[in-house]
Amino acid sequence: MTVKKNKPEFTRIHWYSLSVVDCFKKLKSSKDGLSSKDHEKIQKKYGFNKIPAEKQFSALGILISQLKSPLVYVLLVAGSVSLFLGDITDALVIFFAVIINTIFGFWQENKANKAVSQLKKIVKNTARVLRDGNEKLIDAIDLVPGDIVFIQAGDKVPADCRVIDSKDLQTTEATLTGESSPSSKNNKILKTGTYLADRKNMVYMGTLVVRGKTTALVCEIGIHTEIGAITSLIKDTKEEKTPLQKGLSQFSNWLTVLVLILSSLIFFVGILLNKDPLEMFITAVALAVAAIPEGLIIAVTIILTIGMQFILKKKALVRKLVATETLGSVSVICTDKTGTLTEGNMQVSKIITADKEYQLTKSKELNEVEKVRDLISKVSVLCNAAVVENPEAELESLKIIGSPTEKALLIAAIESGYVPEKLHKDYIQLDEIPFDSEKKFMATLCNHKKAEHQHIFTKGAPEIIFKYCSKVMISGKAETLTLEKLNYLKKKYEAMTKKGLRLLAFAYKTGHDFKNCNDELKNLTFLGFVAIKDPLRREAKEALLLCKSAGIRTVVITGDHRLTAKAIFDELGFKTDGNIVEGSELDNWTDEELQARVVNIDIYARVEPRHKLRVVDAWQARGEVVAMTGDGINDAPALKSADIGIALGDGSDVTKETADIILLDNNFKVIVAAIEQGRIIFENIRKVVLYLLSDSFSELILITGSLLVGLPLPILATQILWINLVADGLPNIALTLEPGESEIMEDKPRKKSEPILNKEMKVLIFIIGIITDIILFILFIYLLNTMGEGRLDHIRTIIFTALGIDSLLYVFSVRSLRHSIFTKNIFSNLYLVGAVIIAFFILISAVYVPFLQTIFKTVSLNGREWLVILSLGLIKITAIEIVKHYFIVKRKSNYKKQPPISKNKEMITLNV
Repeated sequence: MTVKKNKPEFTRIHWYSLSVVDCFKKLKSSKDGLSSKDHEKIQKKYGFNKIPAEKQFSALGILISQLKSPLVYVLLVAGSVSLFLGDITDALVIFFAVIINTIFGFWQENKANKAVSQLKKIVKNTARVLRDGNEKLIDAIDLVPGDIVFIQAGDKVPADCRVIDSKDLQTTEATLTGESSPSSKNNKILKTGTYLADRKNMVYMGTLVVRGKTTALVCEIGIHTEIGAITSLIKDTKEEKTPLQKGLSQFSNWLTVLVLILSSLIFFVGILLNKDPLEMFITAVALAVAAIPEGLIIAVTIILTIGMQFILKKKALVRKLVATETLGSVSVICTDKTGTLTEGNMQVSKIITADKEYQLTKSKELNEVEKVRDLISKVSVLCNAAVVENPEAELESLKIIGSPTEKALLIAAIESGYVPEKLHKDYIQLDEIPFDSEKKFMATLCNHKKAEHQHIFTKGAPEIIFKYCSKVMISGKAETLTLEKLNYLKKKYEAMTKKGLRLLAFAYKTGHDFKNCNDELKNLTFLGFVAIKDPLRREAKEALLLCKSAGIRTVVITGDHRLTAKAIFDELGFKTDGNIVEGSELDNWTDEELQARVVNIDIYARVEPRHKLRVVDAWQARGEVVAMTGDGINDAPALKSADIGIALGDGSDVTKETADIILLDNNFKVIVAAIEQGRIIFENIRKVVLYLLSDSFSELILITGSLLVGLPLPILATQILWINLVADGLPNIALTLEPGESEIMEDKPRKKSEPILNKEMKVLIFIIGIITDIILFILFIYLLNTMGEGRLDHIRTIIFTALGIDSLLYVFSVRSLRHSIFTKNIFSNLYLVGAVIIAFFILISAVYVPFLQTIFKTVSLNGREWLVILSLGLIKITAIEIVKHYFIVKRKSNYKKQPPISKNKEMITLNV
């Protein structure tokens, strides 16, 4: 069948504001559903009930993307020029660097892509539909607007539907709205503009029915559903370049211009001094090739790959290689609450009676003699609509169908030693009043099979249960519920509610000859409250404190109510100072107003996906690097817009496809470890760039200076390339394995606009080049005067060796931009020590191996010459350390222990 993908005419209709009759009219359907003929016509017009998956990169696409880098372009041009001039060796070295980079990058990103595919849950959804007057089971993809569907507890809603009628219907919509509590549904008409989470007469595609059942009318399918709208937001969201990509692009442009200017200068100065044009052209090209750090692109890829593997060991999957470095720039974390800071499932936290409070742990605390707790546990099982599908399984493997609240009550009772199956056999249920959103309570009438008496068990909203009680259980005895005692219980209830806890009241009655629940809902005995909440993850407090020490601002964005969100922050230790804003308030602000106010807001409550996106964009507009965490479909657009999108491993497939990083074990602390690794990555990239450019700059200035004063070339092009290939190459790779320094998480996050080489580092490169060149220039002039130009090969050998040794010594200085070489443990990076030793022997092989002496025009050196070379190297390192201390180490203190982005207030205090 050919399906047209026209936009439906009714996508702008507010179905929740229409009566069921009007919905049928708009959709040209009826209570008998659609006929097969009608279905075929509608499907031709509106298409299938599916949301197109985001296009994934193929292996070839990932491979090609590795070549899309300004630095790669520069290397390819340099390699092509070398090849054109017949310099096969140089061309091969450069092309080899590009190939290695491409292989590394492809291997990592392709592996991550495959891992994401394995994480996705492939489930074929079905729907029970009324077609041709008969109930049929069909693939959900074949649903069309106007179909009538039957949905019950345990089902995933197959499309956006208007509730026709329902019984005790509750759905969980956390993945769509961020609201952690289940939503009760009915078929009442609502006013236009009702907030998404409050549309009680609608059920939405992808949400789960946890209780009851409904007959519903399909109104929207596929891309036109609420989930479809979020998918459109994702597609419309543009991905920005990462700070590293921008930094490398700026660096490549800067380096290209500088190298072209200096190489051209060297060539034309040589011509003006009557040097051989061909020799000067080859020298200028060789210098240009030498100045372009072909080792940098390999080093960056290795650093990113190592970082990616480290983060994977910490149970986080990095999907994009450059994202590992971007983590180090994060200055703001916008985190979802449900399933991110909290565990994402409701649990019983405590029991509150008239005279005591009991903290609930996973011990069998309830299985004690105290009568009130024993009764509450029994009521939790016997007045509960949740069903255990596999009662024989271990607690961790139990599959329970029911609302989150009733599941929490059942699990608490099981953890306390009660067996639901046994209780239901001992207490035979005779009658039930099921829970609904209007009554706000549930009641059951049970008869104990070994006793003559009967029991009424009830639970529900405290204000409702109070009405049915005349007694209260105190110290195991039933006492008259006086007005004074009732007011005391009401105050307790209000105080707990303000703390964001959800309280259920429990009551019971024992007697004889009870006919039904309705007649006996009087003179009950109040047992107590059960407090239920979505508990914090164990690591959340520590992780947020670490973020604070790293200067990172944490903002929480949730679909929950204001009080619920604030209660979480009280528990975390946040000082919110009332800085809580709801999504409806954001609608009244322009983007500019939000950008101005965003720095003062800690919590965003009752937000929709578009609000999350606006908050992320507002922070980015202020120049901050934003990480967004989440697990629901509603988080996906903001995850894509953020500089770093972090999805939970058990989150929705849409979210995982959008994210840069996936937390495999949902440990919030992993984010902080990943940020630390990101900072190590950037610092190591800086070290490599500083190391390579300092050497290249020294060589350029040395040759330019010699030509300007009319001296011969102090070093040949082949000798420069040998130093770059060997003396720089091996230590450069080993430098990528440098472990992070302990103070790295005391620095404030670097700005998005901060270049790879900041002002201090550029000055350092310049001064190092000048120091090196002054020392070597003096040595060169001295050797020319004492040995004469007749021994130019010998003089060049000394300069060549001195440059190489200086480079090998300098790598130990650049290992740390925080500490002196004389205080740093030289053996903390054994790879570097080994690389320097190997590079030293390869370097001097060009001085002592006969056939290499012919290629590089070198001669053997004696002990006195080596003493001079090593002495000058030590003098240079000492001078460099003094400069490094003044320009970098000393100024680091200005960046340490910076507070998170804040305005005259402390963001986090930890209640220990």
